[in-house]
Amino acid sequence: MSLTYRIKELADQKKVTFAEIERNTGISNGQIRRWDTSSPKIENIQKVADYFDVSTDYLLGRTNTPAREENLPEEALSSQIMFRMNTEGLSEAEVDELKDEVDRFLRFRRSEIERERELKQDDKA
Repeated sequence: MSLTYRIKELADQKKVTFAEIERNTGISNGQIRRWDTSSPKIENIQKVADYFDVSTDYLLGRTNTPAREENLPEEALSSQIMFRMNTEGLSEAEVDELKDEVDRFLRFRRSEIERERELKQDDKA
């Protein structure tokens, strides 16, 4: 199910048009219809999700549950959206491999940051 189709379903339920959604969210006129052929900005997906009070995962078709992940900070949500958009069209195995690689990188960077912090503290002592 495409992003615009999912938005259309939500719009029909709320009895609003794409133009009304765009006006109420500050998205440029005609943008939502273009999302079938071009990638939307992450901020715009979030605006539409906020408007309908659904998760971005729901809009992107990654889940059929419209509930939000309220406990995640905005940075985490933004990163998740980017990851999901960049993995579109990959097989489940390829997505899993990419997740593992990202996890390894994040663990490595965290250990590097912690090591740098310790070195700075040692220099001050």
